[in-house]
Amino acid sequence: MTDENARGGVALPGLLGAPPLGASALPSGTYDRTVVLVTGGGTGLGKAIAAEFARLGADLVIASRNADRLKAARDELAALGGRVTAAVCDIRDPRRVREVFDTAGEAYGLPDVLVNNAAANFPVPAEDMSPRAWSAVVDITLTGTFLMSREFGRRHLAAGTPGSIIDVGASYAWTGGPGFAHSAAAKAGVKSLVETLAVEWGPYGIQVNGLVPGLMPHDDMTADIRGNLERAEAAGGHRGHDQHRPPDDKAARQPALRVGLPRELGWAATFLASPYARFITGHTLVVDGANWQRRGLVSPPVVTVREQLGRAVFEG
Repeated sequence: MTDENARGGVALPGLLGAPPLGASALPSGTYDRTVVLVTGGGTGLGKAIAAEFARLGADLVIASRNADRLKAARDELAALGGRVTAAVCDIRDPRRVREVFDTAGEAYGLPDVLVNNAAANFPVPAEDMSPRAWSAVVDITLTGTFLMSREFGRRHLAAGTPGSIIDVGASYAWTGGPGFAHSAAAKAGVKSLVETLAVEWGPYGIQVNGLVPGLMPHDDMTADIRGNLERAEAAGGHRGHDQHRPPDDKAARQPALRVGLPRELGWAATFLASPYARFITGHTLVVDGANWQRRGLVSPPVVTVREQLGRAVFEG
């Protein structure tokens, strides 16, 4: 609790902080003899999710397009004590998707859990977006998620075995995402896939759930995302004479009065795929401290996406 979180002279605590790194609500060994495949597992939130499965005993397969990042992540995750295999994969390519499942099968067996974390995104006004930019984001985020899910489902249906899929989504699947039309449309499709496949594959013992992160800063955040945050802070940083307002930083913009930690997303993922969540399917869990539901009593002035991104007037 700090003076920065004061309102009208009253200190606001915000939501409590997270337990320390390495803690878990699940019993040790929950994922012993369980194979977990994480796309985009070489960096950022994907790596954080993979780490929490590893702490609970899972055999990991991490997939990404970047071999160097995969190798570094493999070494880091293996230090947690489990077995880790890295597989270079472009999830837009059905052949490469089959190959990553073959690699997992040869190393440990058919993955029991699939985490579809890989995605693409960058801010751009819709009127400036090229067809190629649209396709790049939609093909990775939506088509790639479908191809990975389809391969997982087909193999489990053929084997008669249960499984669990977790798709990492975004809150603008519900609200739309100005400045991110390609990603918002793709993530809305991912949310629909969660709800559709949960019904189709539930009879075969396959759970499908979604997981939405809030603002969880990490070392692998893209320059675009960092730039957006810096612009937002600069635009709202002047406090004027109202000294009861906190500095306009990332934490002050959250109802929780703090940002999330990557491991908090990992804990949510390990719960959703665990034996303790067997009756949860078709659900998308938002882990963002209620930030996406935040509304003001009075709406702020409208600032166009072009202005927010510092772009000149569109001239066609």
